[in-house]
Amino acid sequence: MSSSLSTILARGLTAGVLTLSAVACDSPTLLDGQGDPTADAAHAQGSAPAPSPIAAVTVGSASVRFWPYVSSNLQAPEDPVSLIFVGESDPRALRAALLSLDGDRTAFGFPPVFPFNCTWDDAIGGVQGGYSEDAGWSGSAIQLQCGAYQPIRFHLRFFAAGGVTLGGAHFEALIPGTADHQVLSWELAEQLVTVDFIRSGLLGAAPAQTAAINGSPWREIPPVIYNGLPAELQQLAGGPIGSTTAPVPIQNDGQTTILSLAGRAAPVPNRPPQNFVIQYGQVVPKPFCAGGAFQYVYVDGPVRLRQWAEETASGNYVSHFHAEGTLAVTPVDPSTSPPTPIGDTYRAQVNEMHRSRVTDQGSFAQSTIIQMELPPIGEFRGRLVAALGVEAGGEGTFGLTIECAP
Repeated sequence: MSSSLSTILARGLTAGVLTLSAVACDSPTLLDGQGDPTADAAHAQGSAPAPSPIAAVTVGSASVRFWPYVSSNLQAPEDPVSLIFVGESDPRALRAALLSLDGDRTAFGFPPVFPFNCTWDDAIGGVQGGYSEDAGWSGSAIQLQCGAYQPIRFHLRFFAAGGVTLGGAHFEALIPGTADHQVLSWELAEQLVTVDFIRSGLLGAAPAQTAAINGSPWREIPPVIYNGLPAELQQLAGGPIGSTTAPVPIQNDGQTTILSLAGRAAPVPNRPPQNFVIQYGQVVPKPFCAGGAFQYVYVDGPVRLRQWAEETASGNYVSHFHAEGTLAVTPVDPSTSPPTPIGDTYRAQVNEMHRSRVTDQGSFAQSTIIQMELPPIGEFRGRLVAALGVEAGGEGTFGLTIECAP
């Protein structure tokens, strides 16, 4: 890993305009092409059933049975579960353990350069749900990042699952001109989190590995994104150096690391709130109400992201997140360079709100997403409302409503 990586990233991951043609994950779901471009329906909110398949992992004398994936709609598997925390595994204690650490990982072979000298903080990220047979659905009430929202970071979510906590970790890069990230590696993030819990001094046993329980590899990096990465990031992703015409599989060996915590870190001071602006400027698939020639749009404008997260004096963890912005949207033909406008520019309002809480009685996580094209009348205009809720009792609900103008 070259020490020039931070300099390369400061100049941006790519030059020019990308045309995103695949789902990228792990960010607030704003107007960035994550929806179904052909959707034109309303879906009633309902309680999510138990997912499948269920993996059984033996931890000591007990068997933990859980879905080896997590999801933002409680249906389709999105990210693999890569970590299982047992023992002193309350997500609040895991957060304190990581936030207590410095960024020196040189004793474990990591170079003392960005991003491997990062430190942990609370993260902004899309809400997901995990599932275990003991606890039902659990939400990502606590999310952490090593690094910053942009340009690259390690992202970790915790899912309380009865007597254990499940973890989903990945290494990702912000896609230029959007608020969305592209996962580059599951394996690298799993390794870094494992090393950090070893560094914490809280493990009561050496890390252990399960058999393969989820996809190997899992998901892909679209060529249009991969080809814009600097060679250093392509190397970390484990793909070819240079340009490729084929999607690059994201590294995942399918195994999950078991970390047994024998102690707890002391609570740490709360971090300052996050408040920053992401500037959109990107061609994306029209996220909803697409049709005819109106399949792609150029989205331009600022979106402000704000979050505060804290552990209170009584030991409860609470967080709030809000993203809002008004964007200019222009239908385009992406086959030309630069993309050719094929319709009038109009506005879109985007709002996303998250709330989460972790107490001794349990945890909950909620997300509401509203995307509205203005004016709401006109060809291929409409609005999208999505709501995800995972309550302390293990019930998960997801609802999606898409309304398109006639």
